[in-house]
Amino acid sequence: MRKLNILSKAFLLILVLLIFILSTLFHFPVQIVDALTLEASPDFDIHISIWRILMEPVMGILLFFNRSTFPIEENQFVLYWVLIFFIIYSLFRVFAIHNKQERKKFYISQLVNLPIVIGLWFTFFVILIFLSRFFPSNTIVNNSTDSILVTTHSHTEFSHDGLISQENLWNWHKYNNFDAFFITDHNNHSETLDFVNSQRSGSFPIEPLVMCGEEFSGTNHLSLLGLKRKFDTSKYSDERVIDSVRANGGAVLVNHWYDGEHKTLDYYKDLGVDGFEIENSATERSYDRSIYDKIRNYSEENNLLMNGGLDFHGYGNVCSIWNAMQIPGWHKLDPAGKEEAILNVIKLRDQSKLKVLLYNDRPYYTNDHLFWSPITTFFNYFRTLNFYQVLSWIFWMMLIVFIKVRIVSSPVLEKRFSFNRIVPLLGTLGALFMLVLGGIYYAKIAELAGTTNDMFAEYSTILFYAGSAFLIYTLIVAYFRILKNPEIK
Repeated sequence: MRKLNILSKAFLLILVLLIFILSTLFHFPVQIVDALTLEASPDFDIHISIWRILMEPVMGILLFFNRSTFPIEENQFVLYWVLIFFIIYSLFRVFAIHNKQERKKFYISQLVNLPIVIGLWFTFFVILIFLSRFFPSNTIVNNSTDSILVTTHSHTEFSHDGLISQENLWNWHKYNNFDAFFITDHNNHSETLDFVNSQRSGSFPIEPLVMCGEEFSGTNHLSLLGLKRKFDTSKYSDERVIDSVRANGGAVLVNHWYDGEHKTLDYYKDLGVDGFEIENSATERSYDRSIYDKIRNYSEENNLLMNGGLDFHGYGNVCSIWNAMQIPGWHKLDPAGKEEAILNVIKLRDQSKLKVLLYNDRPYYTNDHLFWSPITTFFNYFRTLNFYQVLSWIFWMMLIVFIKVRIVSSPVLEKRFSFNRIVPLLGTLGALFMLVLGGIYYAKIAELAGTTNDMFAEYSTILFYAGSAFLIYTLIVAYFRILKNPEIK
């Protein structure tokens, strides 16, 4: 018991020293940077939620991995590293067991635990991707005198690939301190226009301001901004849809041109678009920088605007891109005047009045060595911590060590809270979570009948099958370990 206390305290001290060294001597400041210069923007700061600080060891890591440059690929490599550490831990324990029979039991128990470990990783992945909008993420602080924050590219459940309602998208933009945003659902804007008119008639607060747009799928995806009437673009050509938007005082931006490059930059310039996305929240700085330079040089040479595409669908990355537009006297304008001021910034193509802002919390890296990214991401996370976040880590580590020592000091508690008992219970909770989330998505299918949305059906099916298989397995393991063989540790 005394040896355990000494080892626990030594381990705790080493971790505290490591976190302290990384967060001070190798500190990486979290900043809002200008996408065109990659220099910190002095008018904008970061606010860290008290709820995140209180739950830093859980929320902090989730949020940091969520903002990874290549989130899907990198979280696949997280599984590889989980398995590596699981194997190392198992081998370490094997060498400590001298009894041949006990060693055999340990082998079997670890093989049984392996699918649960994989299932828990999948649960973590689901939480990271689909529940990111509920996280107490860091938000931007606008200290400028005449700049507002605007989204030109976002989606609701009325897009075929959206998982968020109009109301929740409005709440999400409000939480992230936006002044205004366009909803640009895929190839339709009827429901968006109804939502905009509902806000203008006083059904809900006017800030942040909702504006009507559409993401038109032609030769490339185009954001049609400032739409005032309902019309069907399904049979429109690029030229016709741009002319129609122009005739009604709207603006047109090319979204993520670098995703396929179906037509040349000249093609869209000649059609009369106002500019191109230079960054996108689905890619940010992860796409080829030579293509970035190509778009930037072309836009500067041809007086075309460069903007940032938030491209939020209700899941995926938390907020990390903003368009800061210079609009003096914003709060004195009525809703129509505010929308017109935003559209004028775009149509006049004055880059000096629009800054694309990026949330920057780690050094830039490419996808050349993503196998090591979970390790580097983990260490880079600790580099960003401030004093209060470090204190949160120390508190939770001390609490865990205290609980561990108390459990080990009692044979009854040690058996009741053994690793082999806790793991299937955690797996059961993860499985139930997936089933509940799948049920919520399934309930949405009938509500959205007649729309093009197929995401709820797809993901509810995946979550149902994965959750059911995981639940059956963990319940069987829990039955044999807890109910049928209560002596198992």
